[in-house]
Amino acid sequence: MQQVVNGLFLGAIYALFAMGYTLVFGVLDLLNLAHSAVFMLGAFIGLALVASAGMPLWAAVVGVLVAGALLGVLIERVAFAPLRRRADSHFAGLISSIALAIVLGAVALGVFGPNTTRFPAGTFAGTRFTVAGASVSALQLLILALSLVLMVGLNRLVAASRLGRAARAVAENPRAARLLGVDVERVTLVTFMLSSSLGAAAGTLFALAFNTVDVSMGLAIELKGLAVIIVGGMGSLPGAMLGGLRPRPRRGLRDRPGRRAGATRSPSGCCSRSCCCDRRGCWAARRCGRSDGPGVR
Repeated sequence: MQQVVNGLFLGAIYALFAMGYTLVFGVLDLLNLAHSAVFMLGAFIGLALVASAGMPLWAAVVGVLVAGALLGVLIERVAFAPLRRRADSHFAGLISSIALAIVLGAVALGVFGPNTTRFPAGTFAGTRFTVAGASVSALQLLILALSLVLMVGLNRLVAASRLGRAARAVAENPRAARLLGVDVERVTLVTFMLSSSLGAAAGTLFALAFNTVDVSMGLAIELKGLAVIIVGGMGSLPGAMLGGLRPRPRRGLRDRPGRRAGATRSPSGCCSRSCCCDRRGCWAARRCGRSDGPGVR
């Protein structure tokens, strides 16, 4: 039970990080590989706001969200906007985002140094609770709650707001959206801002969870985030959320008896070896073999 609880709160961080990935991919059909650098910088910014500026934790999280949005503007203007009119803009943007991630990593290394740093003692109370035989800290509950609030808020923004409708129009057909009066450039910029805000917040929550911050922390979670959006479906926000939170085997837990080797089942009952779903994956498709088209869902 303890492993399940630990996996749930860590999965919430992975899901928050992955939703930033899938937001850009679903709206703009671009894969932003500088997202891991935003995750790392978000952790350092959160540490600096708490340790150096003396901010309370809630104010530091708000500051990280704002800083993440500014990083999103930087990524969009530097790595993607100059290449938008190229015929191979998707592939060129992918390579450009990798280069920018390297640059941001080098800047972080020069500013913060190569050593692992930690939050000051007493940043968060060490209160613990016992739930169904598992030990849960107040910090874990805070991380889970913040992650869920941000993820549900983003889903509601995309589903019910005017900006969300514009984003879905751009995801469906950018040219038609422009003809209908949608400001595609504004939607693109705001999409990067929201995506990077989520990535930076995930970095701060991850640093709080393990009380460790270093310049290489974004590299490992980058692959986990990509795995989450593939499981949940590239382009599906609910899929990315559920892909991070879904039950998974953990160390110390044995596989269920009678389970066929290599066959991974999603909660919808789809088998990953035989399920014929579109790029949104088994989580997002309404049933196996059915495709409702691309875009943010």
